[in-house]
Amino acid sequence: MKKNEEQAVVTKSGYETLSKELKFLRTTRTQEVADKIEEARSHGDLSENAEYTAAKDEQAKIESRIRELENILSNVKVVDVENLDTTRVAIGLTVTLEDIDRPGKVYKYTLVGSEELSGINLSGELKIISQKSPVGQAILGHVAGDEVVFKIPKGMRRLKILSIAKE
Repeated sequence: MKKNEEQAVVTKSGYETLSKELKFLRTTRTQEVADKIEEARSHGDLSENAEYTAAKDEQAKIESRIRELENILSNVKVVDVENLDTTRVAIGLTVTLEDIDRPGKVYKYTLVGSEELSGINLSGELKIISQKSPVGQAILGHVAGDEVVFKIPKGMRRLKILSIAKE
């Protein structure tokens, strides 16, 4: 890890998700693309073969993502949620927030490392935010009852931390 580089932090489940993605890319996806390349080669002249070009581009993207995942997983700090103290907001904990300017508007998010976001299929069921997002930066380290104020593109936002839990 380089001197100025921050160590990535992910939850245990995030680490497992990224590891599964890496394994899938190294095995299944790599073989699928190799098969596409072989099929495209069988069609003859590669200089005008769009299928071959597309398959090689796909192969390059997969190889790039594999390198990215290997780098993340080799330099990561894994947070075990079970061992976290719920008195302060930390990566891996679920935080319930109320919008101070819109009473009654409540949000519930699990704070995760930003590296986790790239590998997660966001189905909309699990509400997650990165610790590097404006909300994540504002609430990190705070306790229940704290009010946080932070800048967003539309101005200032004010939230109150209602609760912090392991979920």
